[in-house]
Amino acid sequence: MLLYNTIDREKQKFVPQTKNKVNMYACGITAYDYCHIGHARSTVVFDVLVRYLRHIGYELTFVRNFTDVDDKIINRAARENADPDEIADNFIQAYYQDMDRLGILRADIEPRATEHIQDMIELTQKLEKKGYAYVTDSGDVYFRVRKYKDYGRLSGRNIEELKSGIRVEPGEKKEDPLDFALWKSAKPEEPKWDSPWGPGRPGWHLECSVMSEKYLGLPLDIHGGGQDLAFPHHENERAQSEAAEDKTFAKYWVHNGFVRVNQEKMSKSLGNFITIRDILDNFQPETLRFFLLTKHYRSPLDYSTEAMQEAEKGIKRIYSAKQAVERETHKDSWKKSPFPAEIMDELQQIEDRWRSDMDDDLNTAGAIGQIFNLVRLGNRVVEDKKLRKSEEARDFFLRFLSDLNSWSEPLGILGGDASGFLTELKLLQAKRKGLNPSKIDSLVSERSEARQAKDFSRADKIRDELQEMGVLVQDGPQGSVWEFE
Repeated sequence: MLLYNTIDREKQKFVPQTKNKVNMYACGITAYDYCHIGHARSTVVFDVLVRYLRHIGYELTFVRNFTDVDDKIINRAARENADPDEIADNFIQAYYQDMDRLGILRADIEPRATEHIQDMIELTQKLEKKGYAYVTDSGDVYFRVRKYKDYGRLSGRNIEELKSGIRVEPGEKKEDPLDFALWKSAKPEEPKWDSPWGPGRPGWHLECSVMSEKYLGLPLDIHGGGQDLAFPHHENERAQSEAAEDKTFAKYWVHNGFVRVNQEKMSKSLGNFITIRDILDNFQPETLRFFLLTKHYRSPLDYSTEAMQEAEKGIKRIYSAKQAVERETHKDSWKKSPFPAEIMDELQQIEDRWRSDMDDDLNTAGAIGQIFNLVRLGNRVVEDKKLRKSEEARDFFLRFLSDLNSWSEPLGILGGDASGFLTELKLLQAKRKGLNPSKIDSLVSERSEARQAKDFSRADKIRDELQEMGVLVQDGPQGSVWEFE
């Protein structure tokens, strides 16, 4: 398998330090608000990476943290006259609710920053002893960036260029504007812990260094997160961990690309801040997950209602094919008749390309393309009256379903009941259009009765009424069914 390693700017063969075992750390949320579409993308990307590594045989330990002490949490607590712990707890629970709906597997270990304060103090003391950290007279502790000679390599930043863009905040007493906080002295009414430098709390970057090393040891096989974390968060993590331990912090750095909303950067000030909950009011969770996987994880992703509707059409097409194939496998009679060998050859090629795409830097966009190739092939057999009756067609259908089920495990999609998904989709589409599904069912039944009574004028009138609603009726041996056009 190849993975793009951010620090080396290239795809590299993934070779863990211990054969068949992988340790992986991904930065979790700062628990001060509901999760947005950017959180959804990053979490889904690393969920798929975890699933796929296990799918191809690795024994993987995955750690994802929660930041439960931070300026943003403290500020929200102050605005709401609440306890910061209560704010963090509430939004961690909200995170689980959202991610459970998206089918995100729980990490093996999910530590909270506040559970590891003493470990953070000890790492800061180690850095201070080695001359990488210094204490100001206000009780703040900073990391000497220039002393760590490899600073900027991960994010591709130049130190002198960085310096010109950094503003020193009032009250900060840094030796150098580039230096970052390891420990912050306590302000009135803020959470605080005792330390050798006085009461205070840890800096954000320190938290992940401590928790990743504690549970996985160094070097990490994989450290991941969103592209926005490469600088300064991951750059600073790497600097302080390697300075303290004289070890490589992580072998592979994996970062997913940004999400834009309607081609603009997401921002509360622009009014385009969209949460997972906002999206799931109008779309099925599996459709959102499918949408997030239709682009390569390193590419920018543009969210819009129109893009979600296209994703909805795509996943509906796959489930419809799955339903049609399942129906064929339940037939009682099969015939010994010719079945083109090239169909099975094409199926094998699709299976090979799916694995090749996933092995090529987790190319889920390519893998989903192979699923659509599978769907086209499946529909070709289903729609051919002669082919679908062949005994060999039954083997093809079973292999079709086996492939979908096998691929659903690492992708986290398409493993559900096709009929259930499509029924739920109809109800959700009706809700979005402001239509009553019961009324549609009633009209479809009334049309069927009119057709049986040979009252075709009445049947055509009902059909026209349904078409005005955007409803398409399909008549078959099992009766009439409806869906939205």
